[in-house]
Amino acid sequence: MTHPFRDKTAVITGAGQGIGLEIASRLAAEGASVVLNDVDKNLAHEAAERITAKGGRCTPVPGDASEEAVIEHLVHTAVETYGRLDIAIPNAGITLFGPFLDYPLSSFNALLKVNLAGTFFLAQAAARQMITGGRGGSLLFMSSVTGHQAHRDLAAYGMSKAAIEMLARSLVIELSPHGINVNAVAPGATLTSRTLDTPGYARRWSEITPMGRAATTVDIAEAVLFLVSDAARHITGQCLVVDGGWTAVSPEP
Repeated sequence: MTHPFRDKTAVITGAGQGIGLEIASRLAAEGASVVLNDVDKNLAHEAAERITAKGGRCTPVPGDASEEAVIEHLVHTAVETYGRLDIAIPNAGITLFGPFLDYPLSSFNALLKVNLAGTFFLAQAAARQMITGGRGGSLLFMSSVTGHQAHRDLAAYGMSKAAIEMLARSLVIELSPHGINVNAVAPGATLTSRTLDTPGYARRWSEITPMGRAATTVDIAEAVLFLVSDAARHITGQCLVVDGGWTAVSPEP
């Protein structure tokens, strides 16, 4: 059995559940050593235990992934525990709904701190380490279809996700000479423990998605693993939308 990520080390934030956990689990199953972060300490440790119980290598590092000290600790743990850092996926993000005309500054600042600062500064710290390591690497950002199409009560969130895609394009200039590629994935409606708690979520999105169903966490993880694999080494500055065709027609839920 081949392990395409053997000898690679990945840092993933917001990976205690949902899409992040699926990505971490898949990477570990395919040979990567994983440093797994979540703001919830219990979720981080439980997720790491699930991965190691299946034979994977995973170290939990709980904490707020938008805080500089936590970001530095994640990178340090990857190098100290596994000897290298090859992949960084700032997956942690928050969604704070609210109409534009009433949206409070507190929500705006909280959203941008996690979604933008968390992404920007993990990418910065990881890229510095990858350059020091001299082997290049991959950065993978988590965008959203709301960064492509307007969605009610998500003006601030959609803005943050569109900005993440611009960051991926911008970093091509500085990081390509170091062998680091930078891409993003934009999930559409995805079935997770959180979204499944919303009444009618799966049914409604199945009705308006051309492929006839909402995405699963596996759908998103498959796209992510491709973009951080050696098969995608010449792909950089791109965003792959994984939404079953929703953005092509964009009916409002």
